Amino acid sequence: MTTTDTHCPYCSLQCGMRLRPAPEAAGEVEVLERPGFPVNRGALCGKGRTAAAVLSPAARLTAPLVRDRRGGELREASWDEALDRVAAGLSAVRDAHGPDAVGVFGGGGLTNEKAYLLGKFARVVLRTANIDYNGRFCMSSAAAAHRRAFGLDRGLPFPLEDIARTGCVILVGANPADTMPPALRYFRELRENGGTLIVVDPRRTRTAEQADLHLQPLPGSDLALALGMLHLVVADGRVDEEFVTRRTTGFEAARAAAMAHWPERVERLTGVPAGQLRTAVEMFTGAPEGMVLTARGPEQQSKGTDTVSAWINLCLATGKSGRLRSGYGCLTGQGNGQGGREHGQKADQLPGYRSIEDPAARAHVASVWGVDPEALPGPGRSAYELLDGLGREDGARALLLMGSNPVVSAPRAGHVTERLRALDFLAVSDVVLSETAELADVVLPAAQWAEETGTTTNLEGRVILRRRAVDAPGGVRSDLSVLHGLAGRLGVPHGFPEDAEEVFEELRRASAGGQADYAGISYARIGAEDGVFWPCPDEAHPGTPRLFLDRFATPDGRARFTAVSHRPAAEEPDAEYPLFLTTGRVVAQYQSGAQTRRVPELARAAPGPFVELHPRLAGRLGVVEGELLSVSSRRGRAVAPARVTDTIRPDTVFMPFHWGGVGRANSLTNPALDPTSKMPEFKVCAVRVERAAAAPEGRS
Repeated sequence: MTTTDTHCPYCSLQCGMRLRPAPEAAGEVEVLERPGFPVNRGALCGKGRTAAAVLSPAARLTAPLVRDRRGGELREASWDEALDRVAAGLSAVRDAHGPDAVGVFGGGGLTNEKAYLLGKFARVVLRTANIDYNGRFCMSSAAAAHRRAFGLDRGLPFPLEDIARTGCVILVGANPADTMPPALRYFRELRENGGTLIVVDPRRTRTAEQADLHLQPLPGSDLALALGMLHLVVADGRVDEEFVTRRTTGFEAARAAAMAHWPERVERLTGVPAGQLRTAVEMFTGAPEGMVLTARGPEQQSKGTDTVSAWINLCLATGKSGRLRSGYGCLTGQGNGQGGREHGQKADQLPGYRSIEDPAARAHVASVWGVDPEALPGPGRSAYELLDGLGREDGARALLLMGSNPVVSAPRAGHVTERLRALDFLAVSDVVLSETAELADVVLPAAQWAEETGTTTNLEGRVILRRRAVDAPGGVRSDLSVLHGLAGRLGVPHGFPEDAEEVFEELRRASAGGQADYAGISYARIGAEDGVFWPCPDEAHPGTPRLFLDRFATPDGRARFTAVSHRPAAEEPDAEYPLFLTTGRVVAQYQSGAQTRRVPELARAAPGPFVELHPRLAGRLGVVEGELLSVSSRRGRAVAPARVTDTIRPDTVFMPFHWGGVGRANSLTNPALDPTSKMPEFKVCAVRVERAAAAPEGRS
């Protein structure tokens, strides 16, 4: 039987897999291992193994849906009717209130081609500044810190294989055992090769259990922890003075800021014993090579950019950056979280990772698009700011949403749901009838990963090719077809092709000369080389698996220290809300769960939300395993069963964020924004926990 080499639709590993028609069932496909792909070497997690289940017509949308009146039911419609309704809804708001009254919200799971064309659609067809995407909630803090330190943002500046070959890794706020299981082998191989693993996490996760040292800080205190480590590096004479002098700037100010964070103070701020802090510094500086890798834990904070900068400072001060098997990296979360922000889906960026405020960048992209640079809008609102303004006089009154589910995934989700309901018009393109799609005036059924061809860019900066393996159901169209149809109806009949490779060829030209330069990457090269690392400026260029070995991407080629100091979370426990809440993922579900909750095997493994709490806290509350708990914050209330475990701090509770309804963790989370990245503070807020039967009614 014919097999098709492709990639998993879920996390940023973009694991290689093969699809072939199922021999027992006509029209179905089965997932096979693809051992030759270097990222996962054939290994797949449960989500990857069951990915084909969502291709079933029973699990997804198969026809457009429209609502004849507010409060009415969604009904099936033809594609012409649905696209006409979307075009009319967007036009009516634009004509009445101006172009910025129309918003566009994208997703980190969209292919590069879709993300590129969505950004072009917003700026060329709608002429709106208000486009952003859910990747803002993923690694925007790391991206901002990357840019100010190194002049360039790529999640990992080295391939995953280098992790296994370094001497010491500090893994901060990441749990790859649950979030990207095939990547765990690199950390196991690190230790098998004689290296050491330090994990920083308020919970003793399955990843932390494999560490040589586990530091268990208070949620929101990662910045103080990193500063305390740099303090000890300086105080103990462990600075790599030669590297700092030759390849960096700004060390004096960063050192002065760190010296205010002595070990005993950091112990009070973080709860991590000073002795453990010293051990961590000795392990990291004692290794000839080392890395710091962060994920959402330190990044999804109102000080996330400064926190990541503090960890970068540690790498720079110890000479563990800009060298083989050393450096700072971010473990991107979403499948195309990297590529999705490189080519124009963010409010402040144009294709090639260009600034929308740079006249030269505007001129280049406008020349590719065949428009006047002056016609391109300026920067718009970031993701939460865009959602918060929906339906208001000065905000977007109509929204085109593609591949995202903010009713479940946004912070202060009850409020975001209210804002979506306040819109004059909402259109959603998605694979399934998500909680957000249920609110829409028009729902457009989108083709999936195995039903269309397109590229994504994984966490290493490796551009890979997903290939079409099966036909979509007859009533389903690709997002590229949707944008083509809408552009024509809105008066722009050219420039929005439906063929993915044609879009990619234009993307190559638009990105040429930018930081994320794809000009030398083609579908043929990707297939022949198992992916190509950007930047790749021409077809003779080999691609760039390792960045910064000779110089950093700053004007003077030097990395920049940033002077940062500890500050508390935007909201910390008090008498009314005495506990910390932190949120995250479980191994059997993905993001808002819109797709994985529809896979029977995954739903059995993780059927619903829970509240993880320490036995001491459970004893004080008088609750036992499985008893319903009410968790309340200043923004809302969630109810879920107790999961009692000694792997979490006694002052902290944890909830996974994959479910809507009464167990929605993001009913509680704080939308306080990082001033630089505009990342909301998902990872820490103050809550009250009670037995559900005794809890008062809360806001949803």
